[in-house]
Amino acid sequence: MRLVELRISNRNVRRLLAAGGMESGAGHYPVMVLVHTLWLVSCIVEVVALERRFIPLLGGMMIVLLAGTTALRYWVIQTLGPQWTTRIITVQGAPRITSGPFRWLRHPNYLAVALEIVALPLIHTAWMTALVFGLANLLVLRVRIQAEDRALEAGP
Repeated sequence: MRLVELRISNRNVRRLLAAGGMESGAGHYPVMVLVHTLWLVSCIVEVVALERRFIPLLGGMMIVLLAGTTALRYWVIQTLGPQWTTRIITVQGAPRITSGPFRWLRHPNYLAVALEIVALPLIHTAWMTALVFGLANLLVLRVRIQAEDRALEAGP
C-alpha cells in the first residue's frame, strides 16, 4: 500500500510543482521517512526476534483499528485528490479543502498514521515498537504539523 501511495504522491508532486507549487518543510521529510521505514522493519524484527505471540482479542481489535485508519487515510487521499502528497506543497490560488474528513479534523491523515503506527505492531503484541515509534512519530508530527500550518497560512 505504501508503495502505491508513494507513486500517487510523486505524481502529484510533479504536477503541483509544474503548476508553480512551493515546497515547505523539506528538512524534516527525510527524518519522517526514516522513522516510518524503521517502524515497518521493527514490526517484523520485534515479532520474530522476541517471539511475540498473537493474542486473538488484542490482535483482532488492532486489525479493526488498522482497517479504520486505512479507510480514513484513503478518504483523505480521495478528498485531496491531485493535491495529496507526502510532502508539503502549496499552490497559489488553490482552494483550501474543507470537505470530507477535513470538515471535522484539521489533519485527519496524521491522526490515521499515528493510530496506525500503534495498531500494526500490536497485532502481534510488538509493544516496544508501538511505544518507541508511536512516540517518535509524535515528535515528527509536531514539527510536520507546524510546518504545514505555516505553509497553509502563508501560501506560496
